[in-house]
Amino acid sequence: MVSLSPGILLIADPFLKDPNFARTVIFLCENDEKGSFGFVINRLFDQQLDMLIPDVIYPGIPVHYGGPVQVDTIHFMHRLPELIPGGLEVSPGVFWGGRFDDVVELLNKGALDLRKIKFFIGYSGWTEGQLEEELKEKSWIPSESTPALIFEAEEQQIWQQALRNLGSNFAMMANFPIDPSLN
Repeated sequence: MVSLSPGILLIADPFLKDPNFARTVIFLCENDEKGSFGFVINRLFDQQLDMLIPDVIYPGIPVHYGGPVQVDTIHFMHRLPELIPGGLEVSPGVFWGGRFDDVVELLNKGALDLRKIKFFIGYSGWTEGQLEEELKEKSWIPSESTPALIFEAEEQQIWQQALRNLGSNFAMMANFPIDPSLN
């Protein structure tokens, strides 16, 4: 079993009914004695970054629904530490945060590779011990992450691909219907 360390993925069990997390994949950024938090990486938000941040003039940058906590905040993950100072390396080659003013300036100049940065509104959070309980209840399947899955895969394919990456026992779960009673 994969330990609950920063940089792992939490793949929603196919039968998880919570509308905030059904068929989601969360990239875990922190897990300690105070609790855990991360970002849903496979659910697009219905507004783009320039609609949420007036200083961003570059149109069409997607924003992801990071989770139901503090949906009035914007966060970002990236693979650009040489351009965006101040980020925390969560896993090899994947950074969380950094100087947002620098990001806005680089975006407006068209100087960022948008395949190497993801923006999130809100985040997913758990209090001390809550995530461990959800794992015992089999709500989540922990897995190793890869930068390619986080930044390059199509959002609608991330959940299925994350399950397939776990091997044949999990690959068949990727095809389970959302509501088996309708089958």
